[in-house]
Amino acid sequence: MYSANFDYHRARSLADVHRLLAANPGAKLLAGGHSLIPLMKLRLAAPPAVVDIGRIPELRGISRSGDTIRIGALTTHAEIAASGDVQKAAPALAEAAGMIGDPAVRSRGTIGGNIAHADPASDLPTVLVALDARIVVVGPSGERTIAADGFFTGIMTTTLAENEVLTAIVVPVAARGQGSAYVKFSHPASRYAVIGVAASIAVANSQCSAARVALGGLVPHARRAAAVEKALVGKGLDAAAIAAAGAQVGSDLGAEVNGDIFASASYRKAVAPVYVKRAIAAAAARAGLA
Repeated sequence: MYSANFDYHRARSLADVHRLLAANPGAKLLAGGHSLIPLMKLRLAAPPAVVDIGRIPELRGISRSGDTIRIGALTTHAEIAASGDVQKAAPALAEAAGMIGDPAVRSRGTIGGNIAHADPASDLPTVLVALDARIVVVGPSGERTIAADGFFTGIMTTTLAENEVLTAIVVPVAARGQGSAYVKFSHPASRYAVIGVAASIAVANSQCSAARVALGGLVPHARRAAAVEKALVGKGLDAAAIAAAGAQVGSDLGAEVNGDIFASASYRKAVAPVYVKRAIAAAAARAGLA
């Protein structure tokens, strides 16, 4: 199917983006195109104009400064997965980026476009919530930074305003005694997450001193699993402790569980503890606790 007619504009700077958005109400930003173009071809989105931001150089690249990694919004999934800095500083993020789609998707799709689209079955939102990442956006009134666990608000909805541009993601570097991991139950064709779980575990005195566990795929948007986290802190995280924490995920899910033709809500809820346990165990191993 072909998309509806639209005007195409190529932006060469952030100032150019804001000018074009102001001049074209209802316009959509185009980065890698793997989210927007399919929606337009299916007529699920019909913006009057598209603003291509794919050639703005300052929105690309990965850099480390002190205890953070800054990733430009136009950085591709393949670049993130291959980055030695990301692999060392935030292994769950490199892991998740390498699981997205296929090589063609990973070589073209961008982290900024991915999280702005906010598909509940996407991998990166879940990981960024678990890693306590910050989302940097710029609008006509200036720059603001949003915590990842407050950025995603619902199915394909975020706190990003229509006149704002997502410019970068800032991820804390894992400290000594801290490990992270991401696991998922993939849809066999699309490789979207039917269930996705990311965990970040910190260790002190042979016990879990802090934990962040995030859920994706089975919920309307990536979010933390507070009951699971509470069950982890202060524990030594042997197999029994991990299993007990994983069993708490039902309390975090409540009635808000996604269901579709591939996996019902009840099936997702029943299988979720398995993936929670796997993510915790992998993160704990990387932290040196298991």
